[in-house]
Amino acid sequence: MKFNDLDARLRVFETAHDHCALPGLYLVARLDGRGFTRLTKEVHPFEAPFDVRMRDYMAETTRHLLECGFRIVYGYTQSDEISLLLHPSEDSFGRKLRKYTSVLAGEASAKFSLLLGDIGVFDCRISQLPRRENVVDYFRWRQEDAARNSLNAHCYWLLRKQGSSVAEATAQVKGQRTATKHDLLFAHGINYNELPAWQKRGLGLYWEVYPKAGLNPHTQEPVETMRRRLALNLELPLGDAYADFIRTLLPAD
Repeated sequence: MKFNDLDARLRVFETAHDHCALPGLYLVARLDGRGFTRLTKEVHPFEAPFDVRMRDYMAETTRHLLECGFRIVYGYTQSDEISLLLHPSEDSFGRKLRKYTSVLAGEASAKFSLLLGDIGVFDCRISQLPRRENVVDYFRWRQEDAARNSLNAHCYWLLRKQGSSVAEATAQVKGQRTATKHDLLFAHGINYNELPAWQKRGLGLYWEVYPKAGLNPHTQEPVETMRRRLALNLELPLGDAYADFIRTLLPAD
């Protein structure tokens, strides 16, 4: 059988179930590390519950994703996950979702592995959001998840370092009120409210425009041009202020 005949007959099995995002929908990709608890706590000796090296690896992986060829408006990372807001007009690959998920997961896995010096793998899923406020709610949801997980992690690892087993520490933290968890930490010299903001809220990367001084090559007169760069924010706002911040990143309807 000729190649063209084989190609026409078999390619359909790859593409028959292709799903494409409708025009105008907001797309948010969420990437999660596969087996990162073991990777960062057993295989590699990262400090628990948070390690600046891991923070920096995730920030640099997020930065790479914002620069890897897609129009990405905002990148948010907490723990071992990354959320990416694509520009509504992003139309590469005909908006085929399998292309977005596979390329982004591959880019993230490759970058993180190079930084770590070991294999680190991410999966990826896409949320298709019809309205601006859905996007705002999505990122508030992930930030609130970061806060909850952060408080639990600080309590859990405090207990573990004091000699509690995995089961004992998990049982002591599970179901406790937020105030009780704060009291547990405070009793051992940890004021949760004074911990670094990135541990409690995650961190964000987004494009900003800035002025750059230069010289006119013809007149040699000083001129100022506007350039674009990625900004890293380790002090993201909370609650309604964070919602307002996300709205400033969204293109006008």
